[in-house]
Amino acid sequence: MNIIRRSVELFTPFIGGNIIGKVTAKEAPKDFEKFKSPPFSPPKIAFPIVWPILYLLMGISYVLVKVKGEDHKAETVAHYTQLSLNFAWSLLYFKVKARRFALVDSFLLFIAVVMSTIIFFNKRPLAGMLLLPYVVWSLYASYLTTGNYLLNKENPEYMGRA
Repeated sequence: MNIIRRSVELFTPFIGGNIIGKVTAKEAPKDFEKFKSPPFSPPKIAFPIVWPILYLLMGISYVLVKVKGEDHKAETVAHYTQLSLNFAWSLLYFKVKARRFALVDSFLLFIAVVMSTIIFFNKRPLAGMLLLPYVVWSLYASYLTTGNYLLNKENPEYMGRA
């Protein structure tokens, strides 16, 4: 039973990310090509490469802090908070076109990822270090969300009003 639980914990971010990716698969490429992007935006091929790696790192780090056999409330709340904000961003931005909410979500997500990293690092340093690429990417994603919003907010189609 423990191996099943750990496997679920390990792969939840990866599976959830894949589900969200499938749900937003039609909208994301269209948005990428249709709207203005800020400087230093990555090519669209970067996202399906980066996100699976980050999702696996999230799962591994969570399993590492859970293996210690102590109370895991702080780690569990931190992990699922950032994961929920992560999944919500894609739905808000691509599916619902609630770009302002996605912008706010991106900064809340960054804060949640930093908090998770600190909490995980304090419990098990390796688990926190595995989240460092996610911290960097979350900050970068907030920059991209902000840039996209500022460059396109006057466009009714971007704001979901067309």
